[in-house]
Amino acid sequence: MGREEQIEEREVLDSIFPDEIIDIDEKSYRITINPDVPQQDGEDVESPTLLLTITYPLSYPDEPPILDLSLPPNAPKPPHLDISADRGPLLSSLTGTIEENLGMAMVFTLVTVLRENIESLILERVASIQAAKDRIAEEAEAQENAKFHGERVTRESFLRWREGFRGEMEAREEEERARREMAEIKGRGPKKEDKLTGRELWEKGLVGKVEEDEDVGVEDGLERLKVA
Repeated sequence: MGREEQIEEREVLDSIFPDEIIDIDEKSYRITINPDVPQQDGEDVESPTLLLTITYPLSYPDEPPILDLSLPPNAPKPPHLDISADRGPLLSSLTGTIEENLGMAMVFTLVTVLRENIESLILERVASIQAAKDRIAEEAEAQENAKFHGERVTRESFLRWREGFRGEMEAREEEERARREMAEIKGRGPKKEDKLTGRELWEKGLVGKVEEDEDVGVEDGLERLKVA
């Protein structure tokens, strides 16, 4: 019963995957999977090629098929996919589908679900990379805009500014106070007498007095000479 169902499913798969399926032996075959990959930066990216190997156990489909996922020989590492790390999680993602289809031919369903899971994984990683690029671009734009808009005013930045402003004003007031005190000290010093002009001396009646003082001084000098 099991072997007949296996042969029948294998014939159906030949019609569905005429170019993608290759026999390994009577119980094993390999199907090529080419998941669709979204564009990156507006450019098309070559779809990765993966190989799903299916081996029928004796009682399949009453027990799960044996599955393996690999890359073609000498194939380059596909972008956004690490087959050595992703193989286990991708095959494990088929567990629920296998359990739902036990007792029925399930390989076509498994291939379909596996392709969708691979595409979802790649799409998630591409979106993550794009999100990181967008974040970097937004940060660069914000830094550029900050040059024109200045620092954003927050409560913390306002308090820092107010403290600095008050300190600056206090320093200015102290400097002004010291300048005024110095000016007052200089203002209390001895004043130089202004020299009077001849007209001012005459108006104050000091001209005759000065001449008399000068004459007295001359006479005193002559008297001293005579005595000598």
